Amino acid sequence: MSWWEAHRPSKRKLIQLYSALLYNAHLRGFIDGEIYQGKAKAVCVPGFNCYSCPGAVGACPLGSIQNALACSGHRAGWYVLGIIMIFGLSLGRTICGWLCPLGLVQELLHKIPTPKIKKSRVTRALSYLKYVILAVFVVAVPMWYGVRHDLAVPGFCKYICPAGTFEGAIGLLSNPKNTSYFAMLRILFTRKFVIMIIIGTACIFCYRSFCRFICPLGAIYGLFNKLALISVKVDENRCNGCGACVRSCKMDVRHVGDHECINCAKCMGACNQNALSLRCGNHTLIAPACGCADDREDSAAKRAKNGKIGWGVALAVLCFALLWFNVLDPDLPKSQAADTPGNTYASSAPIGTAIGNQLADFTAEKLDGTQFHLADHRGKVVILNMWATYCGPCVQELPEFESFQKAHADDVDVFIIHASDPLEDVPEFLAKKGISLPCAIDSDDDRIYTLCGANPSILPHTVVLNRSGEIIYNQTGSMTGALLDELFEKAK
Repeated sequence: MSWWEAHRPSKRKLIQLYSALLYNAHLRGFIDGEIYQGKAKAVCVPGFNCYSCPGAVGACPLGSIQNALACSGHRAGWYVLGIIMIFGLSLGRTICGWLCPLGLVQELLHKIPTPKIKKSRVTRALSYLKYVILAVFVVAVPMWYGVRHDLAVPGFCKYICPAGTFEGAIGLLSNPKNTSYFAMLRILFTRKFVIMIIIGTACIFCYRSFCRFICPLGAIYGLFNKLALISVKVDENRCNGCGACVRSCKMDVRHVGDHECINCAKCMGACNQNALSLRCGNHTLIAPACGCADDREDSAAKRAKNGKIGWGVALAVLCFALLWFNVLDPDLPKSQAADTPGNTYASSAPIGTAIGNQLADFTAEKLDGTQFHLADHRGKVVILNMWATYCGPCVQELPEFESFQKAHADDVDVFIIHASDPLEDVPEFLAKKGISLPCAIDSDDDRIYTLCGANPSILPHTVVLNRSGEIIYNQTGSMTGALLDELFEKAK
């Protein structure tokens, strides 16, 4: 056997790599250090992939369902519930075994040569822990904060998720352009970083530790496993009940196809009776060595032909996705020089978003129907705060801006701009919180956020202009009263 034959990746590994690349097709995000904000981001991908990853072109279903539950007091999350059901009924935990990038990472970590922990009654008991995590961090915490406190707190994403730490936080922080984000790091990031290291280390010694013991998304898909269209099936006429399939499986399964089975089809190699196959309804996707009992003479040839056609279509889709999300998509950010209306400021500084530049002039319609025109506020210190009702830190700092505006009404104008995708009634929300600051909702193309250099996915973001309209502060992160006082003195 040649080296390549001994080490070449299996079809499943190739599909896992393909899924990881397709989910993160926005490759320029890793270069620019920015998150993709196109319309495709509203669509959930099947597997576990963080929304905040610079390359992510879709939303994580787990994060989406937490946000939907947090807003359940205001609106029903039918889309998220529907898409989860579609994924579950069509694929079940086949998503975990074939389409989840985090599953691939866990399997690669497990290949590191060390003593391994084998499955046992203890690991089987621990496999139910993920249902507890699902109930507490995915359901209870978001609903509690959403209904009780009007805050969107995705409990699992905020307190546990290793994908969010690795793909989102580290993915952004590793880019030199995002050094200002380090000022946002607090003890919460340190805790999540430690959790990520612990989970990653556990995966080295214990096969798919996160998938087996922690992952709430796998817990959800496991509930659909017996009903899923695609799954490993047992030919009862061939099976002799020897149990080799269960013994060879590294997951905590009790029988093929139960809620712990990820349909990886590895058990097919352990079955001496050739009784196992991966099927989609009546169609065989992967057959045992001698074929299925209901095969015809040309069944093997048809499977080979369909496999080649499938790979051809998949590669074409991937090439188009890479071209679209990196070059063709009209939602990709444009050069700011193309959207800078006439320079009416007294300052001679160039227009831009860096410290010392003038901020490009803009006009926005406030919630009360009047207009906010930036150039009309020359002579005052202008504070622009980008926020959203579903952003906990944003909501917590609004009273700081309210108090500061009242204390410096003659010298300061504070203007808050909500992200373009409000999940609830913004005027009602502000009234309930007692906030009277002038507010606008950004346009669908995030025009104001783009002019300010803000990212709607990383909030809050604040821009402070001196009396000449020049930027003295432009940063993502929470604001305090002390910092506002310091910036005011600098801007005077």
